[in-house]
Amino acid sequence: MDVETAGPKRPYHHGDLRNALLDAARAILEEESLAALSLRAVARKAGVSHAAPYRHFPNHEALLVELASEGFTELRNEIVEAAALPGEEADRIAAIGAAYMRFVARRPALARLMFGPQLPNRENFPALAQSADGIGDEIGKALHNSALGLAVWAAVHGLAMLVLENVIDLGQRRSGLDVLPSRAEILLRSLFSVPQD
Repeated sequence: MDVETAGPKRPYHHGDLRNALLDAARAILEEESLAALSLRAVARKAGVSHAAPYRHFPNHEALLVELASEGFTELRNEIVEAAALPGEEADRIAAIGAAYMRFVARRPALARLMFGPQLPNRENFPALAQSADGIGDEIGKALHNSALGLAVWAAVHGLAMLVLENVIDLGQRRSGLDVLPSRAEILLRSLFSVPQD
């Protein structure tokens, strides 16, 4: 019998168990749901024993903290990139808002994990809190005003959560989440524009 057709290949091959587990966890989170994300499900998806995840994650919460931390790093990098675009303050605000909404549209389950109640013991993970604070810090730095940065973050985050929870419709129900960045830009420009005399 040909080895290649003997059965499905296992996703994990010896060498980098931690990343294989994280890849499996990311896939479950985005393709299924946060409720489906257990250490046992991650092991199954990665093709390893049910005990294998415990080598890197002592419990379910530790896995969720790692995913959320990765999410904050990814979001922060996207904000830095958006803030580096040339333009006036209003342009930077719009670009940051669009980047934030692109992240939420691309990774809705991760955004819910990062900001939701699934991690009730955040105070036990100072690096996670620091990663979250880094989002506001980065926006404030980009706008040269920490208070404005916090206001922009609050506005775009509130908008993102209202959309994710289907409280408001910015066109995403008909056209999908891909419309959100442009809608966020429009709303943030109108909210933070300075009237001309």
